Parts: sequence; structure tokens; C-alpha cells
Amino acid sequence: MGRKKVSITLPGVDDLFTSQGERDGSAIGGVSDIPLAAIDPFPGHPFQVRDDEEMERLAESVAENGVLVPLTVRAAGPDRYELVSGHRRKRAAELAGMESVPCIAQAMTDDEAVIAMVDSNLQRETILPSERAFAYSMRLEAMKRQGRRTDLTCAQVAHKSDGRRSRDILAEELGVSKDKVQRFIRLTFLSPELLSLVDEGRMKMLPAVEVSYLSAEEQERLLDAIHAQACTPSHAQALKMKRYSKEGALTSALVRSIMEEEKPNQIEQFKIPKRSIARFFKPSATKDEIENRIVRALELLEQAEARRDRQGGA
Repeated sequence: MGRKKVSITLPGVDDLFTSQGERDGSAIGGVSDIPLAAIDPFPGHPFQVRDDEEMERLAESVAENGVLVPLTVRAAGPDRYELVSGHRRKRAAELAGMESVPCIAQAMTDDEAVIAMVDSNLQRETILPSERAFAYSMRLEAMKRQGRRTDLTCAQVAHKSDGRRSRDILAEELGVSKDKVQRFIRLTFLSPELLSLVDEGRMKMLPAVEVSYLSAEEQERLLDAIHAQACTPSHAQALKMKRYSKEGALTSALVRSIMEEEKPNQIEQFKIPKRSIARFFKPSATKDEIENRIVRALELLEQAEARRDRQGGA
């Protein structure tokens, strides 16, 4: 009796998010070891692969247990492959001294590869604003190109026929608001230096979005002012610079002048536990009443000390 022929179907994009058991069951016969040296990174890959403590732990796990989840690649020429999913696992394998890794080779168009790459990496626990910004931008452009084609039967074409924009569809698929998608994509218009300030948490999202509308030259002027003032713009300051930029009047001197304005969140605050001073005030006293009473008491104390000093010196 002859052996029954088994048909194997390689996993699609949705399979990137199934359980390990499901992957093991669906990928039988579709996984092969590919030399690390034959795998090229994805062009314009927006997600950083950092050699940090987390990577060190991953490399130790790979050295002990191997790469448990296969990488996803696509053909990129004779004996060459392009990495779609698994950049961190690939780096961990390199650090662990492996020469090859298990991979699933899939046939993908450029746009399908972009979408698969972005979707798989957005599952990371920690994503920098810059990574999310360029990932959203790449995925949106891929969706727009798919929507312009007439030979596709994917969901994007159906979405386009009902009048919705690609950005709205992207927001729905990512489970975020379309305004959030737009804000992150605006970050891609920032200079690398300013974008780094956002990643470091030194410049907040809202002012960063407004600053993204400044020209490259104006952003350089702002960066100089940031270094000189040792602070980043508030949302109000960023809006003011954007308005002057639109009018073509945002000079270096004006940028410095705006940055020198005092920001409410940069006024030094001094806090006293309420329980320490509660006995001096009525329970109904407002914050302003308490502040005014404390200031008045300090003024009276200052006057009393000045009189005492004068009497002591007489």
C-alpha cells in the first residue's frame, strides 16, 4: 500500500499570532534551517534591536533551548533571504554562536511583507515612539499601494469601495484612534535629533507633533535653543512656533524668545503635607486662601525678625 501524500500549506500573516502549539501543528514540513549569513534584515526596518539585558537573557535562552519560534523570511535572490519577522531572535542566535536558525519561507509581495513585518513587531512589550511612528507610516503606505491595485481581493480593496480612508482602516486594525495614528506618523517629520528627545521622554508627544510642522531649518533653530535653554518646548510654545512658521516669520531670535518664556510646568513647586498645617486653617479653606495666609504669615515673620535685628543692633 502506497504512502498517502500530505499537502502542506505554509502559514499566512495570521499564523504569526497563533499559539506555539498551533504553529507547531501547521508548520510541519514547512520549517527549515537557514544559515544566519544568508538572511538579510528587512529594508528600512523601524524597530531597534538593542544589545541590552533583555537581549542577553534571550541569547542565554536560545543557547540553552534553541530558537523555539521559527523566523519568517522571504526569498531575496539566489540563496538569499529577507527577514520579515524575528530580528531579535536572529540577533540572539548570533550572540549564542549559532550558525543557522529555523525559518518559515513565505512568498510575499513587498507590501504584504511590510504589513507582516509591522504587525509582528507591534506585539513587542516596549516600543519607542520613533519605532511606532515609522512602523505606522510604512504600514499605511503599503495599504495605500494595495488599495490602488485592481488585481487584489484583500480586505483593503473592499474597505476602499465603501469610501473609508486607509488611515481609518489602519486605526481600526490596530485598535487605536485615527488621531493617534496621525500623531505618530507626524513624528516621522521630525529631525533625528528632535525625535531622539521624544524617545528619551524629554519632549512630550503633543508639542513634538506641532514641532513636526516646522521646516528642517526651523527645527535646527529650535534644537539650538533647546541646547541653550536646557529645556524642551511646551505645547503652547510649540503651537506659537508653528503659527509663526506658517507666516514665514520664525527667525532664530524669535525661537529663542519663545523658548525663554516661563512654562507653568517648569515653575519650581514647594509642597507641604496638608496634615502638617491643617490646624491653622478652617476645613473649608481653599488652596488659594491657604497659600495667601502662609505668604502673609511669612511676611509678618520677616518683619518681626527685621525689627528684632534692628533692636539688637541699637
